[in-house]
Amino acid sequence: QVQLVESGGGSVQAGGSLRLSCASAGLTHGVHSMAWFRQAPGKEREGVGGTDSSGAPRYADSVSGRFTISKESAKNTLYLQMTGLTPDDGAVYYCAAGRVPWWNLLTPTFFDYWGQGAQVTVSS
Repeated sequence: QVQLVESGGGSVQAGGSLRLSCASAGLTHGVHSMAWFRQAPGKEREGVGGTDSSGAPRYADSVSGRFTISKESAKNTLYLQMTGLTPDDGAVYYCAAGRVPWWNLLTPTFFDYWGQGAQVTVSS
């Protein structure tokens, strides 16, 4: 059974940084891709970035250069390091996993497993 648990959300002022963690269980190394999505009130869920089963990263244009995704295989944990945060980055952030090719890493419908979400609030 696959389980994804996010942590590290919180409130920060614009320009600040946060790091989200996604602890996973039940995934198969080299098979499953993992990604981060976010959803703000009244908006659709959007892809932030992810890594495919080989570890190749992909980022949304809106976060490229500010956000970094990394994976610690020994701890089965995916991280999202966020810097230069703006109020537009405020949302519930979700970790997701699935057998997803690199070119679909930003599309939520291709992912089978989801975490419960972590709230990120950015004040101006």
